[in-house]
Amino acid sequence: MEKTFMNPKRSKLIRKIVLTAIAVLLALIALAPYYWSILISFRPQSEIYTNRSWFFTSFTFEHYKNVFENVPIFQYFFNTLFLTLVNVVTNLLFASMAAYGFEKLRFRGSNVIFKIMMTSMMLPGIATTVPTFLLLRSFPLVGGNDILGRGGFGFIGTFLGVLLPGTVGVYGVFFMRQFLIPASSEFAEAARIDGAGEFRIFLQIYMPMLVPALLTLGIFCFQGVWNSYMWPNLILQGHEELSVLTMAIRNYSLETNFQYGPMMAMSILMSIPIIVVFCAMQKYFINGVAVGGIKG
Repeated sequence: MEKTFMNPKRSKLIRKIVLTAIAVLLALIALAPYYWSILISFRPQSEIYTNRSWFFTSFTFEHYKNVFENVPIFQYFFNTLFLTLVNVVTNLLFASMAAYGFEKLRFRGSNVIFKIMMTSMMLPGIATTVPTFLLLRSFPLVGGNDILGRGGFGFIGTFLGVLLPGTVGVYGVFFMRQFLIPASSEFAEAARIDGAGEFRIFLQIYMPMLVPALLTLGIFCFQGVWNSYMWPNLILQGHEELSVLTMAIRNYSLETNFQYGPMMAMSILMSIPIIVVFCAMQKYFINGVAVGGIKG
């Protein structure tokens, strides 16, 4: 019997259609909870528990109005934005500098130190929460503490208490180092011959090469700090004027007896900056992850 083979172009088209359909289905599944949250945030309170429609059958701004009237949302927003931006800047600067030191300077013991740092990534974050808290609370000569770290609260109740533990992360150093591995060292050698210092070499030669990595890591840091709840809640508990958005959502939920309308409204408002940042940086994010994966 004569065998028949499918046209390669037709086979490729069918495969593309199937993969696209699967991707669309997975995207719809992933977006369904967010879409439902939007529905709830615009649905009247009387219909939240009775209306199960996936379409806008009624529309109201009452939940958003309640949020803006009863919650100092702008203060919480700027607190969160300040902490997020400072964390992003410190992580990008220090992680890239540390990566440059480990990969291009090659000082004695650099490999051992780097391996120890990588090993620390296996520790769950919760395991270091209590020691870090006690260290910040007993920091000498800060927050009313004496030279032995007694008598005050240290960095507890301050933005520095939130920022210091996350100034730079091991993953950020590893991620930036992956981008520096294939970068030629000949440029640095030539610059040293011309009398350039290491900091100038780093800023003018290697930093431009790291732009995709910096943007990608910046998105990770932005999302992580913006959505962080546990650590800010530990450090800033009882300091209402310093609260961040995640704390505000919890506090407002307790005040309103967990009414889903206002909770969803605050959640949607909080998610908007993340969506804007990701959409603006999507191209660089995808390129950075792809290149980082290849170089890893």
